[in-house]
Amino acid sequence: MTTPTGLNDVFISDIAQQISEVREMGTQVALVTSGAVAAGRTIAPMSGDALVTRQVLAAVGQAPLMTQYAEKFGNKGIVVAQALLSRADLAHRSGYLNARNALNGLLDADILPVANENDVVATEELRFGDNDALSVLIAKLIGADRLCILSSVGGLYTGDPTTDPHAELIRDAGKVPREDLERMAGEASEGGSGGMRSKLQAAFEAMADGIDVVIADGNESDVIIRLARGESLGTSISALGPIRSSRARWLSSSLGQRGEIVVDSGAQHAVVHDGSSLLPAGITKIQGVFERGDLVGLVNPHQEVFARGLVNYDSKNLANIAGRPSSEIFSTLGFSYGDEVVHRNNLVVMDRLDEKNG
Repeated sequence: MTTPTGLNDVFISDIAQQISEVREMGTQVALVTSGAVAAGRTIAPMSGDALVTRQVLAAVGQAPLMTQYAEKFGNKGIVVAQALLSRADLAHRSGYLNARNALNGLLDADILPVANENDVVATEELRFGDNDALSVLIAKLIGADRLCILSSVGGLYTGDPTTDPHAELIRDAGKVPREDLERMAGEASEGGSGGMRSKLQAAFEAMADGIDVVIADGNESDVIIRLARGESLGTSISALGPIRSSRARWLSSSLGQRGEIVVDSGAQHAVVHDGSSLLPAGITKIQGVFERGDLVGLVNPHQEVFARGLVNYDSKNLANIAGRPSSEIFSTLGFSYGDEVVHRNNLVVMDRLDEKNG
């Protein structure tokens, strides 16, 4: 996106040309971009990576970044719209729906959404962290069929291709065990906050929601056009099933998660394989503070979030009934909101490969 002297004018022009051709094929496109902070560094004499520095640089660089997009896409007869998002905007269901409606409204009006993180107001706790995470969110919001993550390398390799001459490109990540993929994923790429590990995590989340993913080299000639035509480029990760509903896609995200409930292996098996609700008997620990109706993560004994859902009891009351049978809820608390801590209807399992009936 950038060069040492500013925004990469040639690259942005090429992206505009490719997206223009893809749209002419009848495909709707949303673009998630980086570049505001890097563009700001070429204008404002500031160094370092402190939060306030990034906020200032983003504020300076956002205007020239969007000016470039407006000009390049305008030359193709395409109107662009800026969509600045932060986690705080989307943590609650109402904000998520507002963003979804706005983005879909732009697409329906044949306007190209250009999304970026709102670094000017984002805090460390409320940042997406990198555009890989943001791109998954945008794909979820609009119900995309495919997410294309363009990197500085050609995809996921068995080793670091810059240092290992024997490293091979993994064409189909679905044929490789997940733990092996995570082991092979590298660190952050130069000039960006996200590395291959971040891209892989984004791909896992997207495919669980029914979105196909491809990680490819953004500098590859006509990469977007060729992908749209069905050519095999980079690393592909196929969706685990049909796209989930909008509500399920929101539940599966970590945007609004307020805390975690640690459960034993039996409770995990009941939720994942038997399609059961979460009952208090299987709970071993409460992590964080949350209220009744908040979105929480369900964590297995290995500290992995395997599901998310809306909780029927706040963290204080839940700590009192954890490990007890549902028949003791009323006698312990003096009231009951039902036998289920998280009802199956308000719960989404993260890895659909493990779900009941596949």
